[in-house]
Amino acid sequence: MNNSKNHNLSPLWLQARRYFLGQATSVSLGAMALQCLENNSADAAAKINPAIGLPELPHHSPTAKNVIFLTQSGGPSQIELFDDKPGLKEWAGKELPESVRQGQRLTTMTANQKQLIMPSRTKFDQYGESGASLGEWLPYLSKVADDLCFVKSMVTDQINHAPAMTKFLTGHHLAGRPSLGAWTSYGLGSENRDMPDYLVLISQMKRPSDQPLYEHYWGSGFLPSRYQGVKLRNAKDPVLYLKDPAGMPREIRRSMLDGIAELNQKRLELTGDPEIETRISQYEMAWRMQSSVPEMTDLSDEPESTFELYGPDSRRPGTYAANCIMARKLIERGVRFVQLIHPDWDHHSRLSSWCVARCRDTDQASAALVTDLKQRGLLDETLVLWGGEFGRSVAGQGKWDSPEGGRDHHPRCFTMWMAGGGTQPGLTFGTTDDFSYNVAENPVHVRDLHATILHLLGIDHARFTYRNQGLDFKLTGVEESRIVHEILKNRPR
Repeated sequence: MNNSKNHNLSPLWLQARRYFLGQATSVSLGAMALQCLENNSADAAAKINPAIGLPELPHHSPTAKNVIFLTQSGGPSQIELFDDKPGLKEWAGKELPESVRQGQRLTTMTANQKQLIMPSRTKFDQYGESGASLGEWLPYLSKVADDLCFVKSMVTDQINHAPAMTKFLTGHHLAGRPSLGAWTSYGLGSENRDMPDYLVLISQMKRPSDQPLYEHYWGSGFLPSRYQGVKLRNAKDPVLYLKDPAGMPREIRRSMLDGIAELNQKRLELTGDPEIETRISQYEMAWRMQSSVPEMTDLSDEPESTFELYGPDSRRPGTYAANCIMARKLIERGVRFVQLIHPDWDHHSRLSSWCVARCRDTDQASAALVTDLKQRGLLDETLVLWGGEFGRSVAGQGKWDSPEGGRDHHPRCFTMWMAGGGTQPGLTFGTTDDFSYNVAENPVHVRDLHATILHLLGIDHARFTYRNQGLDFKLTGVEESRIVHEILKNRPR
C-alpha cells in the first residue's frame, strides 16, 4: 500500500477511533466503576488525579476539618424533643390565636381543620451544668448535653418535604444546585486519596418511608460530577462493580484498564470535556476503593465496648447505629464529609408511637458518636450536626387528644443541635414564642447555618463561588446571610 493510500485512509481511521472513544466514555460511571486504574508513576498520578481542593482555600484558619451531618428526614418535632413549652397545657384543645399564627401558610393536610393546640406528649427536664432542656424520649442525648450546642431558632421558608429538604441541603428549594457536601468536596477535597471526599449512608428502615430520598440531596448540581456524594448501599457490596468479574485475571484487567485510560486521556485532550476528566479520576478512585471500602465497612474489628456504647442495633449492618460507627471510621480515615440520612420523621398521626420509635433508632447512637469522637480526640476537629428540614406545628393534626393525633409541617421555627468543630458546647441559642410557633429571639435561617458551617471549615461563604452559565453562584445564594458568631467557641469579642 503506497503513502497516498495511507494518507487517504487515515481520516477514516481517526473517525472510527473517535466514534469508539465517544461510545466508551458515554457508558455509565456506575457500570464502569470496576474499570478503574492504578498507576504509581508521578506523571500518571498528576494526569489522573485532580488537585485536592482549591489552592486559595481555606480563606482563614478552620476549626473543623470534617463534617458528619446526621440528617433526620421528615421534620422531627421540636415540641416533643427540645422546645419545652409547659404553658401549652392551659391551652390544650383551644384554637391557636390569630395573633400567633399571623396568617402563615398551612399545608393542605390541616388548612381545612381548626388549629387546636396539642401540648407536648413528653415530659421535659434540664440536664448537665448547662441546664439544657430535653424531652424524656432522648435519655442518652441528655447525658452529653454539655457537649452540644442547641439552636432553637432555626427558620426555613419551605413547608413541604422535597423543597424544604432541597433547601436544607443545597441552599435552594429547586433541584439543580450543588449540595453542601459537594461544595465542601469541591473546595477542600479529601485527606484520603483512597476514598471519595463525600460519602452518604442511608438507614435501612423496618417499614418503608413515604418520603422519597432524591439523588440531588447529595448531588453535585452544576459542579463537576466527581464532587457528588457516593452512596454506600446497605448490602453485601456497599459499592456496585468494584469487584473484578469472575475469571478475570488481574493482569488482563490491568492491561485493559490502562488502554481505556489512554483512550479517555486522548478524548479529553481532543474535546476538553471536564466530565471525561471526572471519569478518569473516578476509575482511579474505584480501583483504590476495592481495598479501602471492604476494610472500612467491616465492623468485626471493633471492640465489644464500641457496640455497647452505640447500642444493640449497631451490630446490624445498615442501621443508623451501625452507620454512626462507620461515620466515625470514615472521619478517622480523612473523609471530608459524611452524611447519614435517617427517614420517617413525618408524624402526621400516631406521633406518640412513631416519634418514640425514631428516637429509639437514633438517640443512643447519636450520643455515642459524640462521646466516641471526644474520647478519640476527634471532636474538636469534627463538626457534627443533627436536624431535619423543618419542625412540627403546635396544633394537633386529627384529634389532638387522641393517641392517633399528630403534627403537621412547620417551617417558622425548629431545633438543630451541633457538636465539636469549633461550636460552643453547653450552649442553647435562640428562643421561640410561648407556642413554639415563631422565633422570638435570634433567628437562624438555613442559609445562615450554611454560612456558619463553611466558616468553621475555613471558608468565607461570600467569596466561595462557582461560575455557571455566566453567573457566580454561592451556596448561600444572593440573599443576605450571616455567620452565627454567637454559637462559635472562639467567637469575636
